[in-house]
Amino acid sequence: MGNAVAETHDPAEMDALIASRVARLSAGQLDCLQLVNQHLSSKEIAAELKISPHTVDQRVRGALQILGVERRTQAARLVARHCEPYQRLIHQPPYVEPDDTTVQPMGTVSNQIRHADRAGGAGGAGFITEQRPAPFRPSLQMPFATRSNPRNEMSVGQRLLWIVLISTGTAFSAGMYLAGLESLARLLNR
Repeated sequence: MGNAVAETHDPAEMDALIASRVARLSAGQLDCLQLVNQHLSSKEIAAELKISPHTVDQRVRGALQILGVERRTQAARLVARHCEPYQRLIHQPPYVEPDDTTVQPMGTVSNQIRHADRAGGAGGAGFITEQRPAPFRPSLQMPFATRSNPRNEMSVGQRLLWIVLISTGTAFSAGMYLAGLESLARLLNR
């Protein structure tokens, strides 16, 4: 397939050709290319759109053919130039009109999430919002990966502290084991 974009020299004609090709892209292809323009990999795009990386690659390949370019970054730039910026989806509950028959003033509206500057506090009419304060995190991280902390980001001091704690615990456990064996030997020698 020849690159008709490069064959046209009139800027207005070239712009119209690119716009017509961008208009032929599916919504999924546009989503993928807009995330490519944000320098995300296929795996990151797949996680964002909740699809497989293979599907992302298929959509990008199809878009490359439609746009007549060879590289995904070229396609992403063309889409960015001819489309509005990509806004990630943010779930917001729909506005629900207050019900005058409810006992609680402001009825269902009080359940909606308040502004971030009041997160976890009381809303306008003294209601507690749905957002909760962040859970307390101990200052000493565990020496192994956990769900809440999958990466080891301990400082040198914390690492040394864990080494001392583990070696002390090991020495104490070994001492208790040996004391138990000695007690058992005394008990059996009677």
